[in-house]
Amino acid sequence: MTLAGLQCFAPAPAHANEELKIGVIASLSGGGTAWGQGLQRGLQIAVDQANQKGGLTLDGKVYTLSVVAYDDQYNAAQAKTAADRLVNQDKVRIIFGPVGSPGALGSLPVTEPAKVLQFVDGYAPAILKNEWKGAYVFRVNNSNREFSEPIVEWLKKTHPQAKKIGMIAPNDATGQAAVPILIAAYKKNGYEVWDEHYERGTKEFTPLLLRMMAQNVDIFELNSNAPGEAGLLIKQARQIGYKGLIVQSGGAGVDEIVQIAGPLANGFLKYDVIDESLPRVKPFVDLYRQKYPGVMNGMAPVYYNAASILFDAMRAANSTDTQKIRDQIEKMQGKDAPIFGKIAWTGQQEYGVDHQLLHTFLIKEVQGGKTNVKAVITPQ
Repeated sequence: MTLAGLQCFAPAPAHANEELKIGVIASLSGGGTAWGQGLQRGLQIAVDQANQKGGLTLDGKVYTLSVVAYDDQYNAAQAKTAADRLVNQDKVRIIFGPVGSPGALGSLPVTEPAKVLQFVDGYAPAILKNEWKGAYVFRVNNSNREFSEPIVEWLKKTHPQAKKIGMIAPNDATGQAAVPILIAAYKKNGYEVWDEHYERGTKEFTPLLLRMMAQNVDIFELNSNAPGEAGLLIKQARQIGYKGLIVQSGGAGVDEIVQIAGPLANGFLKYDVIDESLPRVKPFVDLYRQKYPGVMNGMAPVYYNAASILFDAMRAANSTDTQKIRDQIEKMQGKDAPIFGKIAWTGQQEYGVDHQLLHTFLIKEVQGGKTNVKAVITPQ
């Protein structure tokens, strides 16, 4: 068991008389490390900002925020163990993460019955549509149910000659629950789809890639693969001679993929969540660059945005009670958030609860190690 607790405590102002712990469950090792690190860093920046302003004053008490983080290794069992430790030992009532369906689904049996507020990113419908009716969980990023069809329709317009799709997907909750949604979107638009699965932790994909190439696919779709695995898939596909288009409809982390695939990533088309040059996004990007070196994963602004929504809801509720905070979050339709702008909670029709954040997304193309925005799409 490797649940290394990573506790980050900001200096408390002299007048603060309470500590409010915020939990993190994230992939801090393995193929999903970029996502987990992005989550943790985006949240930490929001926490630091709140503490620098004196913390949160709620119902006459001043709270200094601290972060308690555990590594789930992109694994459902580890995520459940982490959730149990946060809820029952650390007495945390708010958790950010996990990123990815395996961890999200693994943690819910602990968090939902305990009425712990949880902010996740993962594509499995059961994250929101579950036996607890998604009562205390919010998905803070588009899922592929929101973006699959718009991306496929864009590809059909821009690459009309393509007829057959190849997918190599993980054999876990992501591959089993989320990938079929993407396959259905392609088939709905007239594509033929070939797919196979692999076990998490695989590093050598050549046998699977050769089988895919034998199917004469026009587009290699990386679906929801984590950045580490997606980078290896691109690199190895090009090394063995695949010449077709490579796209990824899902997952944040273009720069991490390019770091792994290098020049072989040229021409790669990728779903992404933010345009760093936008005036509303740039202040966060500047803060991130000041605090952290290297590549910024897209999960950082996603979770900074989510933390900002949470803190505003806590102020509106004037409480640390999770039911009161949840109710305020649900009432924030149309209010402004720092990264994605106007808040749009949706999901009632698909999941039975409006706990799905809907936002504009991008399609980027890699050329010469850099990304260019090819399309800006607002899902309906």
